[in-house]
Amino acid sequence: MHLNYSHSEENYLKTIFHLQLENQVVTTNALAEKLNARPASITDMMKKLSAKKLLNYKPYYGFSLSAEGKRVAIDIIRRHRLWEFFLSEKLKFGWDEVHVLAEELEHVGSKKLIDKLDEYLGFPRFDPHGDPIPDSRGKINPRHVSPLSEAPLNCPLKISRISNQSHEFLDVLRHKGLAIGTQLEVKKRFDFDGALQVKIKAAHLDTLSEPLAKHIHVKKV
Repeated sequence: MHLNYSHSEENYLKTIFHLQLENQVVTTNALAEKLNARPASITDMMKKLSAKKLLNYKPYYGFSLSAEGKRVAIDIIRRHRLWEFFLSEKLKFGWDEVHVLAEELEHVGSKKLIDKLDEYLGFPRFDPHGDPIPDSRGKINPRHVSPLSEAPLNCPLKISRISNQSHEFLDVLRHKGLAIGTQLEVKKRFDFDGALQVKIKAAHLDTLSEPLAKHIHVKKV
């Protein structure tokens, strides 16, 4: 049975899902910080989601998604990433534009529409930022990648995922000529601040800060 949830409820479920990738139990404070909301507002929503059997909630301890809550969250993520792919591949929006637009479109809950969209796009496996797109059964095939900040020296690498999708971050990557599929090698790691000297596309050298490199995920070529 498919129920309709408010935009706010869906945003909470999706955010909790992402936070649970780091910690199985999510705290009120962690969610308040992520959503820029007051703890009291978080507590009210937790009670509401618990009443709908979407959440396992223990006051003063934390909460986690129930099996149904996880299913709903993955469905929202599926919609979001398919819309990102559509906007990028078919309408030629920049990868720094699609996230905000998909935040609106992800709340269109028609399963038939999303399944048709998936078919129309050729059942893509990854969105424009390299994140896996859940299939119609909710299965997620993760990419086996690691942060560029931890990459070995002098090893041919390819950018496969970007974990920070803010306009500001992607603007820096564009300025440096970095995108999904870009090949590079780490030539030097500076002890002072963890910055990296990288050779991009077997051509020019550039320096990337450690905070930047942590959000660029690569795999060996």
